[in-house]
Amino acid sequence: MLQGSCHCGSVNWRFDGVPDGATACNCTVCRRYGVLWIYDFEGEGVHVEGPTNSYVRGRAIEFHFCPTCGCVTHWRGQHAQEDGRRRLAVNVRLSEPEAVAQIPIDHFDGLKTFDDLPRDGKCFSDYWF
Repeated sequence: MLQGSCHCGSVNWRFDGVPDGATACNCTVCRRYGVLWIYDFEGEGVHVEGPTNSYVRGRAIEFHFCPTCGCVTHWRGQHAQEDGRRRLAVNVRLSEPEAVAQIPIDHFDGLKTFDDLPRDGKCFSDYWF
């Protein structure tokens, strides 16, 4: 299990299990936020508590942030999938560094191709410490 919170502690998230990687996306929003995402489904493997405001990008994703300290905490799919589940990703940069140090980093080209890029063998600790 991993946990994270915004700077002031008003918004907290919990990720049940161990992610197989964290995604660095270069889209116009993610690169500005400087976030790294881990994914699951709302109310299943990932849980968020606390008040947030959101920025809606297009018709697909809501980016949520703490209204007090401004930290980007998670994104949420605006629409449920065919099975009724809704995707949710939390910003793993809001975790304690030691807890996430060995998580591999995956790169996603959200700017041009929408393709997953090959892993380069780096993990969180290569970028953060």
